[in-house]
Amino acid sequence: GSPLNNKNSNFIKSITPDGNVLFLANTYNRDGSPGAGCSMSYRTKGGWTFPKKQNIDKYENRSDYVSFFLANDGNLLFMAIQMKEGHGKRDIFISRRMSENNWSSPKNLGSTINTSVDDSSPFLAADGKTFYFSSAGHPGYGSTDVWMTKRLDDTWTNWAPLVNMGPKINSPDWDAYFTIPASGEYAYFVSGRSGEGLEDIFRIKLPDGAKPNPVVLVSGNVLNAKTNEPIKAEITYELLPEGEELGIARSEPENGAYKIVLPYGKKYGFRAKAKGFYAINEFLDLTETAQYEEIEKNLYLAPVEINQVIRLNNIFFEYGRSILKEASFPELDRVVKFLRDNPTINIELSGHTDNDGSDDYNLNLSQDRAISVVAYLKSKGARQNRITAVGYGETQPVASNDTDKGKQLNRRVEFKITKR
Repeated sequence: GSPLNNKNSNFIKSITPDGNVLFLANTYNRDGSPGAGCSMSYRTKGGWTFPKKQNIDKYENRSDYVSFFLANDGNLLFMAIQMKEGHGKRDIFISRRMSENNWSSPKNLGSTINTSVDDSSPFLAADGKTFYFSSAGHPGYGSTDVWMTKRLDDTWTNWAPLVNMGPKINSPDWDAYFTIPASGEYAYFVSGRSGEGLEDIFRIKLPDGAKPNPVVLVSGNVLNAKTNEPIKAEITYELLPEGEELGIARSEPENGAYKIVLPYGKKYGFRAKAKGFYAINEFLDLTETAQYEEIEKNLYLAPVEINQVIRLNNIFFEYGRSILKEASFPELDRVVKFLRDNPTINIELSGHTDNDGSDDYNLNLSQDRAISVVAYLKSKGARQNRITAVGYGETQPVASNDTDKGKQLNRRVEFKITKR
């Protein structure tokens, strides 16, 4: 129905892992007329928003056909278009999100992938490295074959040697639009081989050599930390210790459900954001590569009000000491920004321990850690008279100290809003 469907040709090119954002071909004008390019629409409680035009710098397409693919992180856009400075007909290009609804000028993926004839249907797997596309220029089994490669660096022009996906996927006819869910077990593709019509959708179990690297699918709900009610929010995830933002997602408006896909090999911080709330950050260490996994983890947003306690999950110290690790800095930088954006708010910054060690040792360690955090905040511009450092030692546990998990929860840094 409206506003996604009108009298023109309407089709979806990508959908985000959470199912809350649609990437659409063509632009939508209020008078019902279409335009060249692409659009995005967001799920709301009342349905889908009117598609918003995506502004791609120096975009042009001299072909009658176009393919788009929005990467899982929401920050990379692939397109098969024909530009003046290309290898021939349609080439595959990449564009980066610069700001909301604005993208960089398309960059050609290079001659390893692109040929003098049509190269199209780009698909970047959830691992962010394995790339699939169709080509009429690379010799294969039919008029258009599906190929696989892996990017070797961040230039997006340096690729591993191409691998033809073989005769089980590629036919003497036209094969394209290869798509793989995050689990990486099966692939879906479109083929002109003998079927129910001109072109049909097929599914195939992938052999190990054709699979992308395994990933972790993280899902849950975004909830109010005080009331446990769902919240519509934006989810961001970042690389630690660098603090580099890697991607964004959105929670479902009705129940706060979200999904993000994280490749192995890194440490991540992730959080939800919504107006009037402070994000309680979460941490995942995925440096050890394993098999595909699904993790459920709710994200909490704390209302900004007097006496609200907010746990800072991504604070790390050297073992048994008060020296902050570098991975703590992105979390603490957000506290500085919070204080800067809310100049009337004062906070109590507190350190807590488990019950290992003597009472005096734990009290002193927690106090020293609180002081260390305040010193960092002050070095970044926070005013000392707005922050009180307190160490509570083991006196305020939030879980049982009888288990390792409980002890981990008790070893924490948090702040309480004391003045607003």
